Amino acid sequence: MAIKIKNAKQIEGIRKSSRLAAECLKYLEEFAVPGNTTEFINQKALEFMTRHKAKSATLGYNGFKGAVCTSPNDVICHGVPGPYELKDGDILNIDATTILNGYYGDTCKMYEIGKVSDDAKDLLKVTRECLRIGMKECFPGNRFGNIGYAISEYAHSKGYSVVYEFCGHGVGLKFHEDPEVSHIAPKNTGKRMRPGMIFTIEPMINVGKARAKVDKSDGWTARTIDGKLSAQYEHTILVTDNGCEALTDVYGDF
Repeated sequence: MAIKIKNAKQIEGIRKSSRLAAECLKYLEEFAVPGNTTEFINQKALEFMTRHKAKSATLGYNGFKGAVCTSPNDVICHGVPGPYELKDGDILNIDATTILNGYYGDTCKMYEIGKVSDDAKDLLKVTRECLRIGMKECFPGNRFGNIGYAISEYAHSKGYSVVYEFCGHGVGLKFHEDPEVSHIAPKNTGKRMRPGMIFTIEPMINVGKARAKVDKSDGWTARTIDGKLSAQYEHTILVTDNGCEALTDVYGDF
């Protein structure tokens, strides 16, 4: 496994793309409301990227048909935009990966559609905290397995399960690079982090069982096996000399 160390020029390019991906998610907030379809949101995302001279990394990727992934309720990830009409009480994940001047930035967040249940709010709160906890493990010399160990310890302590069939990944010069970043892992395992490494942390946290099933109709949409809610937050992370920088956290939420 060869983990690329990015140079200063590459880091700046990835930072700009990451900022744009995050700004796209911010822009989509006004459209994540009851009555809009996930395809409508997809079109708005594509318009935003095109207007900013960027491309979508997901559009056409291995046949994927969306400029973003739209994953409501029991959809864990990779939801294909379509005719699903958002309704009051839904939770929705939108995952955006931009290509700007050849550099990739990858991020996702959850949206509350109308008035959501307290149980849904609790899930979102814990999932956001899982990402924060994972980020605290990002510093030179630490092992990648400690990201997943810390995330899973916290999620399990709150009564939730952690999806293990999907993971974070290196990013920046390509859509998917080494390493794989597991969100559940044994302590003190994996490669050591070094300054200049860039990767995503994107914990997927379920109310019920951890496993996923993929819709046969599109070959992409991954759902919980028990129909219970799932949530996910994601940042593109740069390891620095003394810690890390969340390149997609342009609004200082984390």
